[in-house]
Amino acid sequence: MSPFKIISGLLILAGLTVLGTIFWPVAQAEIEYGYNSALNIRYSLNPEFSGTYERILRVPDKDFSIAIPKIAAAAPIVANVDPQNKDIYLAALRQGVAQAKGTAVPGDAGNIYLFAHSADTFYNVNTYNAIFFLLGKLTKGDEVFVYYKDRRFKYVVDAVKVVNPEEINYFTVNPNKNTLTLQTGSPPGTTLRRLIVTADEVGIQ
Repeated sequence: MSPFKIISGLLILAGLTVLGTIFWPVAQAEIEYGYNSALNIRYSLNPEFSGTYERILRVPDKDFSIAIPKIAAAAPIVANVDPQNKDIYLAALRQGVAQAKGTAVPGDAGNIYLFAHSADTFYNVNTYNAIFFLLGKLTKGDEVFVYYKDRRFKYVVDAVKVVNPEEINYFTVNPNKNTLTLQTGSPPGTTLRRLIVTADEVGIQ
């Protein structure tokens, strides 16, 4: 084998290794989801929820956080984050999910807009919150819970769609209706497009 082929092969292998390392959080989330689905493992917020294939989903706090049992996701929410200021929202995403500045909070009429970009660049997939990597697994009827000031607000998914980054009409939706919008990058680990999940408030606990 010629030295050129050997060097080319090593470069390809190195490139694949780097990409594999960068996107491992996405792959890991998919593997864990597939494993839980295959074993029919379910997650619940109820402390008394128990059984061989059942797990408790722990929320970080009850002041402001999100929990999505279907994808075993839970994270704190950073309030009032400017989605147009990269330095501000990237700092927030190191801590959890961000609530877009100017959108509603639970208990108020209007739309709560939460976002967790997969990354700002492809090589930063490991850096920012991975809470929404599996957001695309949600379907109509799935439950999402938002804790706010010691109250738990329940939302039911209405739609899941992929849109272009320029589409910003999802910030307001219906101002007279209590809704929740979740946003992340699509495909997971990129910011090429936006994956949007919309949900309606159905109860407070």
